[in-house]
Amino acid sequence: MIVLAIDQGTTGTKCICFDRDQRVVSAHSQEFPQYYPRPGWVEHDAGEIWECTVDTVRRALEGAGIQPGEVAAIGITNQRETAVIWDRETGEPVRKAIVWQCRRSADICSRYREEGLEEEVHERTGLVLDPYFSGTKLTWVMENEPDIARRAQAGELCFGTVDSWLLYRLTGGRIHATDVSNASRTLLFNIHALSWDEELARIFGIPTSLLPEVKDSSGLFGESDPDSFLGIAAPVAGMAGDQQAALFGQACFRPGMTKNTYGTGSFVLMNTGERPTLSRKGLLTTVAWSIGGEATYALEGSIFITGAAVNWLRDGLEIISEVSEIEELASRVEDTGGVYFVPAFVG
Repeated sequence: MIVLAIDQGTTGTKCICFDRDQRVVSAHSQEFPQYYPRPGWVEHDAGEIWECTVDTVRRALEGAGIQPGEVAAIGITNQRETAVIWDRETGEPVRKAIVWQCRRSADICSRYREEGLEEEVHERTGLVLDPYFSGTKLTWVMENEPDIARRAQAGELCFGTVDSWLLYRLTGGRIHATDVSNASRTLLFNIHALSWDEELARIFGIPTSLLPEVKDSSGLFGESDPDSFLGIAAPVAGMAGDQQAALFGQACFRPGMTKNTYGTGSFVLMNTGERPTLSRKGLLTTVAWSIGGEATYALEGSIFITGAAVNWLRDGLEIISEVSEIEELASRVEDTGGVYFVPAFVG
């Protein structure tokens, strides 16, 4: 018996295969590209995300000689706020995915702030009006891409964060769903009612027919289609946003327990228990997970660019060829010589 854990991140995808004793028997990871069509804009090709995921899983299975029939269950964690839109019938993306780092909807957020909506949005969603979250990314599409807007209003399209996109492809297009932890990162989800907020969807100009069904983080989401997914027919039994999954994975089950993840960005999450706690100091309130219909909440502090700055040194400035060279370079000098680096890559 093998459990597949798929972690679809901002710059790459990882698959870990666990046996029935929770031991790692195989793992593989690989990178995929980001696209920067304009300053401050960041996109992914959702088709490339899917292809990278399938190839990563294939290589992880081959690494341990695991047969498709040995896979008993699949779990997914993912980069959270990235917005994917695809054709409901064909399953093909209708545009590139807008990545959580993308700032194209900054003017839309400013407009809503000027209209006095920030406090209402915060009270309902636990979030702030920021281009980081999926909702205003969708608003931007609806206001700037009329053909997609028309098709969305006609019910021809699906929206999802990356978990929802992978689930749709894994199940051969049968299931359009997400979990509460990912839904709570969209600006469209009422964290008190644990459901889509139709009033906010109306304000943001987003038809609710676009939105996926919201489920518990642990439970049966659907079964993978062997024709679509390497011959594997196994239940997708858990999904969660990557940072909430890390909170759970670090066994932060009691209020006050906290974890920090350093990756593309850095994210501190603290379990706050069964009731949402709204911060007045700029922290985000989010759903950590939901099991058996019972939600657990968290406070989150986010720095959007940390590890991504190291990738920028490698891929952008090309002053290193491997990430591991950073420490060696830093140790060669006694001090910074008065130079300071401010990682303000998203404004």
